[in-house]
Amino acid sequence: MKHEAHTTTATTDGATQTFSTEGIAPMERPSLITRVLMGIVAWAEKLNLKYSKVGNPPVYDNATFPWVAEIEREWHLIRAELDKVLQRQEELPSFHEISTDVQTISKDTRWKTFFLAGYGLTSEQNIKQCPETWRIVQKIPGLKTAMFSIFEPGKHLPPHRGPYNGVLRLHLGLIVPEPRDKLGIRVDKQICHWEEGKALVFDDAYNHEAWNHTDKTRVVLFVDFVKPLRFPANLINWLLLNIAVFTPFIREGLDNHKEWEKRFYAQAEALRNSRAAS
Repeated sequence: MKHEAHTTTATTDGATQTFSTEGIAPMERPSLITRVLMGIVAWAEKLNLKYSKVGNPPVYDNATFPWVAEIEREWHLIRAELDKVLQRQEELPSFHEISTDVQTISKDTRWKTFFLAGYGLTSEQNIKQCPETWRIVQKIPGLKTAMFSIFEPGKHLPPHRGPYNGVLRLHLGLIVPEPRDKLGIRVDKQICHWEEGKALVFDDAYNHEAWNHTDKTRVVLFVDFVKPLRFPANLINWLLLNIAVFTPFIREGLDNHKEWEKRFYAQAEALRNSRAAS
């Protein structure tokens, strides 16, 4: 597998973003259409840095986004719904089983997910299980992705870079085991530790890695939302994010999730029927 060439640029915050999907193996022979799209994305990423309304730090001060406090205020409602989801933790899908493009950074079963929405696509069945969580995340302007991200004991996600800097990421700590110094996330040169009920907002377009070296499960609410941008970057960003739903990776992820969802809820129905019959 050939490694993709990449360029870097220093931001006004002194940190550096690399314009390639670092840590995720590129296609060996991308098609002409794919190469053109990759070129457009690289151009858009430079616009996003130039026209950002909120600067370009690796990790943001939560006060930058006033709605973060509202999400934190109701975190216990999200945690209550998560606890019910985790009753079937073993049956939840590993992240790479849904999103196959992350197989180069995660192939084991210790990173599980419970998906609610992503890039215009929603899981109606999962949302029914978590109505309060769904209500709360609707407060996030430009919501693109919402799911529970479950790191089981011993999970270490190696250094990598997200695919596009037109979105920012929020992690809301829901289950954060002790000792805190054995789990965390590094974004660029900054190491952060999750706290239950507290949000962490960062730009996953910086090189980052995450780990759980405790003997218990760590869970965060994982959200991607549109980065606040000025014109013309906001228009280009809107177009690219809405085109993303038609890309093979997103469509494949949707199909994979539908297959898992069908099995998961069929098993639940069978269990209910057997209990009713006994």
